[in-house]
Amino acid sequence: MTALLHASVASPPRLQVTEVSLAPGERIALIGPNGSGKTTLLKALAGIEGQATDLRLDGERLSDIPPARRAALLAFLPASREVRWPIPVRDVIALGLNRPDPERVDELLDRLSLTELAERPIDLLSTGERARALLGRALASRPKILLLDEPLSNLDPAWVLRTLDLLDEVTHEGSAVVLALHDLSLLGRFDRVLMLDGGRLVADMPPAALLASPLFGDAFGVEPDGAGWTLRP
Repeated sequence: MTALLHASVASPPRLQVTEVSLAPGERIALIGPNGSGKTTLLKALAGIEGQATDLRLDGERLSDIPPARRAALLAFLPASREVRWPIPVRDVIALGLNRPDPERVDELLDRLSLTELAERPIDLLSTGERARALLGRALASRPKILLLDEPLSNLDPAWVLRTLDLLDEVTHEGSAVVLALHDLSLLGRFDRVLMLDGGRLVADMPPAALLASPLFGDAFGVEPDGAGWTLRP
């Protein structure tokens, strides 16, 4: 099976040469200590920054794909939830489309419980509401690749679970999701974990294997203890 995304990217000094392949339907958690290079890797995979010796989406070089079609195939959601423009929520979600599709916008407003806020300027929403609206923009075009930087931050527990359920549906439709994650208790919701440490990819394995590996303790300085984490001696 051809990888949906195959990349060999770097962004020195924050990210050393890193090779990543994503298959259709994969749910991938991206983890690592603060400053390990998670955001830099997501931006490099999106073609936003860094150097790419090979970056292909569905077999095509990302640089050869016209911007409009690229935006429909790959979506990057930054970690920042700051929006300075008073744009209605409905229009923010519509920005993720390359052609008007009011039904798709209405569908996402409903799925993200934003219908009552559809005409409200996004800069007047709470941080969690803005996070949901910006996720809607990323989902709008049904991209094959979703690169999400901390999309669960600022969400209450119910919306964390609802968001993960929504992303499960996206992967069941054949898209691949890479999600930068801080809450390591959620690793079991993913098929693979990419772990960075010091700008290097130090692990690429299933969640259970990683948690049982000394690599996890080496990176984070903690170990699972059944109910949470304990500091590593």
